[in-house]
Amino acid sequence: MMKTPKIELIPAIDLIDGKCVRLTKGDYDRKTVYNEDPVAVARHFEMLGFRRLHVVDLDGARSRHVVNDGVLRAITDATSLTVDFGGGIKTQADIEKAFAAGAAMVTVGSMAVSQPDLLMGWLGQYGAHRIILGADVRNGKISINGWKEDSEEDLLPFLKKYVEHGVKNVLCTEISKDGTLEGPAISLYQHVMEAYPQLHLIASGGVSSTDDIFRLQEAGIPAVVFGKAFYEGRIETERLGLKSDEL
Repeated sequence: MMKTPKIELIPAIDLIDGKCVRLTKGDYDRKTVYNEDPVAVARHFEMLGFRRLHVVDLDGARSRHVVNDGVLRAITDATSLTVDFGGGIKTQADIEKAFAAGAAMVTVGSMAVSQPDLLMGWLGQYGAHRIILGADVRNGKISINGWKEDSEEDLLPFLKKYVEHGVKNVLCTEISKDGTLEGPAISLYQHVMEAYPQLHLIASGGVSSTDDIFRLQEAGIPAVVFGKAFYEGRIETERLGLKSDEL
């Protein structure tokens, strides 16, 4: 078995109607259901040796409030995975609901654009270790509300004001890559790391293979989220120092 890579490996479970799905480029009309039992998927990730899980409430992102906290609770009850949860986090009540359901961290994206003072307050209240800044990018601009709207915020200036207020964890998704299996936007992530080398940057979108993960590691990216590539059998877990995924 190979030595586990230094890059943090974070498989993803995206939820619609309580099912494990993936979208292409965030398009709800381009949905693939991979498993109707996300708890079983989470247990499988844990069995393989993953320690972290990224859960996205796509119903929540569309509805603008947390919807799938019951599924989150079922996952955290059934596993010892460290789970970060995003999608529909708009209010303190949403954050409290996610934490009550077992999330170790929450990802906040849209509110960072629409109500920055509120997010600054959450950073102070909960600590930067429990808040992940979601920076979803399309055509260089931050996208919000389930990727249905593009803001006027450019990526680096958007990050700057939050880094100055203590943000340490950033989940950056290149929307044009997400769910496409076309390879990650490595140059984009390198650009971010050059500007803010202190960040724990989580690359998201486009991972198509185990080699992509190693390319991100070689580029100095601290962490990576992947979903579709795993579900379609493109991630060789043994090469990542994990158990074989052959059933």
